[in-house]
Amino acid sequence: MILELKPAQQRVLDRAARSGMSPEEVLDQAFAVIHEQHRNADWMLGERDAIAARIEEGFAQAERGELVDAEQVVSILQDRRAKRRIA
Repeated sequence: MILELKPAQQRVLDRAARSGMSPEEVLDQAFAVIHEQHRNADWMLGERDAIAARIEEGFAQAERGELVDAEQVVSILQDRRAKRRIA
């Protein structure tokens, strides 16, 4: 199969080649990302009701004034990221 690349796509391949990656490795990574996106989309569809309930809960908390300031949010997200790295 022969593909014509857009200039931006060719630049990505060129940059990858300079870093030591082969075009095949670049494509493998691209396909892995696409696969992960589809897997996430499937998960979101399967969990749509649960996600909608969590969003609704968040809106209700906000209406009651139960908000978290930006610094707390950053701290919470950093803690979650650290726990994921450990697991």
